[in-house]
Amino acid sequence: MSINFKNALGLHPDALNVRSKRAEILANNLANSDTPGYKARDLDFKGILKGEYENRQRMELSRTTHRHIPAEGVLMDSSLKFRMPHQPAIDGNTVETNIEQAEFSKNAMDFQASFTFLNSKFTGLSKALREQ
Repeated sequence: MSINFKNALGLHPDALNVRSKRAEILANNLANSDTPGYKARDLDFKGILKGEYENRQRMELSRTTHRHIPAEGVLMDSSLKFRMPHQPAIDGNTVETNIEQAEFSKNAMDFQASFTFLNSKFTGLSKALREQ
């Protein structure tokens, strides 16, 4: 009997990748909390895991010459959204440090939960392989 890792691990490997990317974005928001005009961004985690961004209809871009860069090579991440501030700053910065820190901590705990789950799955799979 073969082991199907997709069925055994579920969405947790993908969740780890998304949580890692979100940690980078939240850390970038915190690093720019004093930058005038900086707009806080965040990922739509649930939308990414549902695959809604990959499955929706996209408009094709035409290239008039072979030297044009194809649209796939350009980073246009539709899952990255601007965060709406509760209290906007006078200088146009939308980073609210307390909210960013709370989201970063929550994301870190969710990352650790997925990592712990994957670790227990791999431990169980390795035990099953040793007993055969």
